[in-house]
Amino acid sequence: MRLMSRKRHRQRRRRRTRHDGLIASFCKKKCSLRQQDDYSQSAAGLRPGLDLPEDIYRHIHALMPLRDAARAACVSHTFLQSWRRYRNLTLSKETLGLNVNGIDKDEMARDLISKVDGDLISKVDGILKNHSGVGMKKLELNLYCCRKVDHCYLNSWLRIAFRAGIEELTMLLSLTSEAEYNFPCSLLFSGSEKSIRHLKLSSCVFRPTAELDCWRRLKELLLTNVLITSDELECLLSTSSMLELLWLFRCKEIVRVKIPCQLQRLSFLRVGECRKLQEIESNAPNISTFDISGSNLVRISFGGALQVKNMRMCSYQPNFIWYTRTKLMPSVPNVETLRISSYNEMISTPTLPSKFLHLKYLHITLIGHEAISPAYDYLSLVSFLVASPCLETFIFVVHQTDMKHDSIVGDISHLRQLPEHCHDNLKSVTIVGFCSAKSMFELTLHIIKNTSSLQCLTLDTSFGSYGCSVDKPGGCNPMGRDIIKEAHRALLAIRTHVEGIIPSRVELNVSGPCSRCHAVEH
Repeated sequence: MRLMSRKRHRQRRRRRTRHDGLIASFCKKKCSLRQQDDYSQSAAGLRPGLDLPEDIYRHIHALMPLRDAARAACVSHTFLQSWRRYRNLTLSKETLGLNVNGIDKDEMARDLISKVDGDLISKVDGILKNHSGVGMKKLELNLYCCRKVDHCYLNSWLRIAFRAGIEELTMLLSLTSEAEYNFPCSLLFSGSEKSIRHLKLSSCVFRPTAELDCWRRLKELLLTNVLITSDELECLLSTSSMLELLWLFRCKEIVRVKIPCQLQRLSFLRVGECRKLQEIESNAPNISTFDISGSNLVRISFGGALQVKNMRMCSYQPNFIWYTRTKLMPSVPNVETLRISSYNEMISTPTLPSKFLHLKYLHITLIGHEAISPAYDYLSLVSFLVASPCLETFIFVVHQTDMKHDSIVGDISHLRQLPEHCHDNLKSVTIVGFCSAKSMFELTLHIIKNTSSLQCLTLDTSFGSYGCSVDKPGGCNPMGRDIIKEAHRALLAIRTHVEGIIPSRVELNVSGPCSRCHAVEH
């Protein structure tokens, strides 16, 4: 009897355990389903059951990164509606999680890149076709990685954007596209002519015509590797009275840039490497920042542009420093910040009566094919200092792989001294690429002796090859043996001719080549 009783007890206990396990399993599944349902209601971590106005949800959704916003739309009906009206779309490999950085460019890698390009086009097409066309304000298409994009796709995407009344459009196509894309200006008649404010295009054909009077609200225009003629650009600018920024880079059909006086709001003008460009004529009265670079010498006329405060100019033509000082600077007397870069300067800077009464920051870079021409006199740069009574910062950078000027080492005879001239506001002077050239020491000694306001003098003989870190030895820029020896000659000359005459109020900073990467060979 006892044995039978114990057997029945064990059977009842097993049934109870199995029943309890089934209940626990059911509860666990139910809890999991409830959690999923809660997430679908709350999407990005919002409390379940939280009842917010629709515009608040849209605002929260708009603040999310693009991928997170798309994921939230997959689990929330509210965010799905918001996604179909998403305001700012930046579509690229990076934002869509299609990076292939770091892979080797072998046959398999090329196939993978082609697949990624196809995936990118497919995803962009899906996102834009599922957009309601309502509320879109910004569209950025970063397709610079795709060598082949069917133009029908591009036209379709732009049609959606223009119908939505887009305000900001960026379309970056590949430099190596198999066929040039003609930007469909006619689509602007769908209503975006009243809304487009920011337009950034690259690697396409852009042909605005006189009939397209549709740029009245345009504030920023940036064109890179875009085919547009001088007349077409002039036509566009004549109808862009609200324009504030104009950026033209490598637009190879442009010969002349003519800016009308109607552009009262234009404050920033940058023109770079437009290889056929011959002339810039601006009558816009309020340009404050002007930036030009390229291989050709461009005639520049600012008319009455007395508002130019910041200038950066870089030319691959020789003697650009001379050209700037003699031809250009008199037309911009109110400039406050000036950066000039010149390749292969051979004519010394002349002393002229014209003044730069407001210039406070001057940065001059000389670049030699090998060595700066020994015909160039570094001391002649005093012309800029004398003409700039308010100058506070002077930075002079020299890039050369050899030094051909007469050296001060072993020959201190006939050091020239210019007439005394007080540079009363000059506080900081930096010379990078400092060498043992006599005329460079004459320039330095002139500054030391005639600048009572000087607080800091930095002489860097490393020619910009900054030292490597302790964690990453061997990371310096390469320097040839001859220029390393020259750098150490310059250090010796600084100790001999400069350190002893530095006033106590002046902080002298001297640096040379990295001792680990650029040791002197004896």
